[in-house]
Amino acid sequence: MTAEAAAVLPVLVAFALGLVWLLGVAVAQVRVVDGAREAARVAARGDGDVLASAQARRVAGDGADVDIARGDQRVVVTVSVDVDGPGGLFGALPGVQVRSRAEAVVEPR
Repeated sequence: MTAEAAAVLPVLVAFALGLVWLLGVAVAQVRVVDGAREAARVAARGDGDVLASAQARRVAGDGADVDIARGDQRVVVTVSVDVDGPGGLFGALPGVQVRSRAEAVVEPR
């Protein structure tokens, strides 16, 4: 192995690990969007906030924070999840929070 390859290899490994972490963040964002949408749908049907929160956590993950607000004829659901930093050699890097908001019109009874 040449000195150049030995110097570049750790950089390539770090870059690959960073990409894997970003992929995990993207997956968490998709789950949060789906969780907010499903919870808004459940709450708009009139099934109750407890069931809507449970649905959001089922889709977005157990660590999801769910906020449900009701207006005149609409329900607004905000779901957020904290994603830990990459860890390991990148332990000093902070995590991120992914968040999504969904609105739905309350269905007439």
